[in-house]
Amino acid sequence: MTTERTDPARIVVTGTGAVTAGGDTLDATWRTLCEGRGTARTDPELLGTPAPISCRPPHPEQAPVRQAWRLDRCTRYLLTAAREALAEAGHPAFGERPPDWDPARVAVVIGSAAGGVAVLEHAHRRLLERGPDALSPLTLTGYLPNLSAAGHLALALRTTGPALHTSTACASGANAVAHAALLLAAGACDLAIAGGTDAMATPLCAAAFAKAGALSRRTDRPATASRPFDRDRDGFVLGEGAAVLVLERAADAAARRAPALARLAGWATTSDAHHPTAPDPAGRGLRAAVALALRAADAGPDEVGHVNAHGTGTPLGDRAEAAAIRELFARTPPSVTSAKGALGHTMGAAGAIEAALTVRTLRTGTVPPTANHDAPGPDTAGLDLVTGHPRRDGPRLALSHSMGFGGHNTVLALRR
Repeated sequence: MTTERTDPARIVVTGTGAVTAGGDTLDATWRTLCEGRGTARTDPELLGTPAPISCRPPHPEQAPVRQAWRLDRCTRYLLTAAREALAEAGHPAFGERPPDWDPARVAVVIGSAAGGVAVLEHAHRRLLERGPDALSPLTLTGYLPNLSAAGHLALALRTTGPALHTSTACASGANAVAHAALLLAAGACDLAIAGGTDAMATPLCAAAFAKAGALSRRTDRPATASRPFDRDRDGFVLGEGAAVLVLERAADAAARRAPALARLAGWATTSDAHHPTAPDPAGRGLRAAVALALRAADAGPDEVGHVNAHGTGTPLGDRAEAAAIRELFARTPPSVTSAKGALGHTMGAAGAIEAALTVRTLRTGTVPPTANHDAPGPDTAGLDLVTGHPRRDGPRLALSHSMGFGGHNTVLALRR
């Protein structure tokens, strides 16, 4: 179990960007979420698998670099999200004009559960069908997790500081943000570009998750298949996407008059040590991570106004998370929402996407609804779940939960 205590005013978010099934920008994603509509559709690439539906970004070919066709979808999503985040932070890049930074003092920390898995699957099919001479020389650079995430982003930005990859399943993106904050707090960099990306809506991943019993079988009505905390939930829907947050020390951001969108007040990560895929039923690991993150933020449970939940729509995961929230916030229940009803489960990108959405909630005072939630089950009742329409809530302190296979729990505490 680990935690880091920080000065609540020390590290701030100065830029956010996202690519999801809800749109090619964080703004478009936010609008989709506030409309409360699911984006899952029948996926031609997944036909023949037990769950041929997914939530894919609308323009997977986009990327702000030349020869983007060489890159896996996850890398293209990441580069597009990074361009948006850096522009908001006042650090135009990708050829718009030279960024005003010391490249040796810029860290790139990106999480991904699988890296360029679509490139790997395509290469394997070619190997089996046509032999080793048919492989592209770009196979390794397309699928290796370190390259398909942090490596290619650092190359595109020409940064020479730390370029690191985190892989903790569905907590990867949140862990990347936490690790970037560690580098800033330690003085190892002056600017950190952190986030997550994944593109796992592939035949192999879909078949494997279905075999594990994790995916929704509601394939006849794909837009309503992802149902976080709902009585009729039966698993998640594979999603794809990326998000990037730009982090800086508050004094550095103020010196260059950059927008402080939110403060990263605390973070923590724990392990369940319970089961390879199932969470601790009582949510003990998640509860410990929340307690440690709040201690780092010098805050108590009664101060938390909002929780952006992991909320995948799996029977076991939602039950454990609901149990943890009910116990932690029994006196003053915060508003709760899950983006996965609309966007599907973006795997290693989810923690970063949801952190960016939590920043947007703090900025706007609005909590988007959880799509496709009709009624709670007996194991998820008692949450102040936002459904149907956005809620004007105005939280000052919010938590973003991430949970992953392997028992990984990561919590980010963000202040307005």
